[in-house]
Amino acid sequence: MAISATQTVRDLAIEVPGATRLFETFGIDYCCGGAKTLGEACAATGIEVDELVRALEQTGSRAIAENEAHDWRNERLTALISYIVYRHHEFDREELDRIEPLLEKVRWVYGDQHSELAEIQQVFGSLKRDLLEHMSKEEHMLFPYINHLELAAEGAGPKPIAPFGTVQNPVRMMMSEHDNAGELLQRLRQLSRGFAVPSDACISYRSLYQALEGLERDVHQHMHLENNLLFPRAIELEG
Repeated sequence: MAISATQTVRDLAIEVPGATRLFETFGIDYCCGGAKTLGEACAATGIEVDELVRALEQTGSRAIAENEAHDWRNERLTALISYIVYRHHEFDREELDRIEPLLEKVRWVYGDQHSELAEIQQVFGSLKRDLLEHMSKEEHMLFPYINHLELAAEGAGPKPIAPFGTVQNPVRMMMSEHDNAGELLQRLRQLSRGFAVPSDACISYRSLYQALEGLERDVHQHMHLENNLLFPRAIELEG
């Protein structure tokens, strides 16, 4: 598996099985910052390119050997949309609802000792509102249009009328909202010092930081599938 520093992070996230998990480990932005080359991303994070290339090659080979590879590039868009909704949207909604009272509990108990919890709660509230609205717009406006567009391309129905002019308009909006969500997630990581659990933390505190980190990981994967796979293919299909 030949990998070079001149390939974009986006292309590697798509082409190398298991790459997104590895990028999470190294702190490489593969969803909103996927246009950077691997070399540029490594320079920005202080990682040796050769080290990450070797890790990507090993991860990709291991994922293929263990039959973990799933190439969404050749799947129908309706299948990809269903996966995004039932795997990522449902998970994110459940976690947002689970984390909110847990965060309130931890802030109430530890707020005096850990003042950052107040801002973590504020940032999380903004993230939850934004994500819920974002996912609703996708499910009720953008995704149905893409599904009908694909059916029309397959000769199974007329080409749908786009109430938003062209699919590029909502795609631009969704990608902008992805950028905002990415910034909020980054702020949560900064405030929590990389989700490092304080020495005086109880089980609830530990569960909170584990849940926030898991949510971050899932939203990154969710945005990657849309930014790097679904949206470009939908624009190409409409054209």
